[in-house]
Amino acid sequence: MRRIAALVWLLASLPAPAAVAAGPAATERALAAQMRWAGGSSGALAVELATGVPIYARRPDVSRTPASVEKLYTTATALRTLGADARLVTQVSADVTRDAVGTIYGNVYLRGAGDPTFGQEEIDALAARMEAAGVFTITGAVVGDETAFDELRGPPSSAFRTSAYVGPLSALTFNRGLTGERSPYFQAVPARFAARAFTRALRARGIWVGAPAGTGPTPLGAVPVAAWESPPLVELAALTNQPSDNYAAETLLKAVGALVAGRGTTEAGAGVVRAELAEIGIAPTVVDGSGLSHANRTTPRDVVALLGEMNGEAAFTGSLAIAGRSGTLARRMRGTAAQDRCRGKTGTLSGVSALAGYCTTIDGTDVAFAFLMNRVNPSGARVLQDRMATALARYTP
Repeated sequence: MRRIAALVWLLASLPAPAAVAAGPAATERALAAQMRWAGGSSGALAVELATGVPIYARRPDVSRTPASVEKLYTTATALRTLGADARLVTQVSADVTRDAVGTIYGNVYLRGAGDPTFGQEEIDALAARMEAAGVFTITGAVVGDETAFDELRGPPSSAFRTSAYVGPLSALTFNRGLTGERSPYFQAVPARFAARAFTRALRARGIWVGAPAGTGPTPLGAVPVAAWESPPLVELAALTNQPSDNYAAETLLKAVGALVAGRGTTEAGAGVVRAELAEIGIAPTVVDGSGLSHANRTTPRDVVALLGEMNGEAAFTGSLAIAGRSGTLARRMRGTAAQDRCRGKTGTLSGVSALAGYCTTIDGTDVAFAFLMNRVNPSGARVLQDRMATALARYTP
């Protein structure tokens, strides 16, 4: 491990080679020259999308830890099963319908569906919708309902507990589980925190609420009063992939489990991902939505197969970061042939670095690639990946 790290750091300190790769043989040599520094625990595959012709392959069928490249599986599954226009709806329901003067006798229930963007602006807008619906008095309480998900606050990588890498997971997410204070930093009971915030927003609009906020399930027969819809899934996919948002990815996985399998758990969501990927002939080991767990395993061939399947799906391809322009690739490959021509998903863990995505080469050839590097120094590995993507951007058949 030390030897590999030392070699990668040495390579990173050298000037970038002239980008002379063009034809198949020259491109293959350029990619192989970089992969030699990545060590024996790394693999890569690049193919022409139109023909399926391999451009370069090195151990493409050996499973590796993908880190956040795992988010490609999560977002692709969500888009395929729910649709690009799907929205996650936060619903307000009441024990009984309001009377003629706008009084609800009893509680109102704020039920979440896992919208990771739900924050103060959204809760204020939802309060405004309550006012527009003619509600002026609530004799009971606002009850926060997070029962669409289980009560586990984290993914497998944190033993299902809240961690700084994700934050507390909840179906009724508000402000990404943050209190807005230094201490406590995270919300202990997200559903109650959201219910209290909604109570304040209602009162700020002059709507009287008679009891302190609480938590619990929405009763059967409760009457819908108002709702707030998340951005469409096409936007949620981009919000997940471009900045590599672990919180959004883990929340989205549970939402997929809830809506497709009827269980808002990490395992149910992962099961939906595995089933969906099996339909396109790939079988990665999927244990979470974000890629934080080292137990996730996949091959470069699996990743490239997914990219090939999703090529042309604008909601998916548009969710990826653009080299030199956006997301986790904003500062990478600037001034190279890859800038604006390549887009992809990065991945980083201790000893792991990955990059996968698409390039449209200088002559218009579309290629898909996956570079999965394990037992490497991530900083040095990114240098290798950037040079490889640049070589692909100059590829001509």
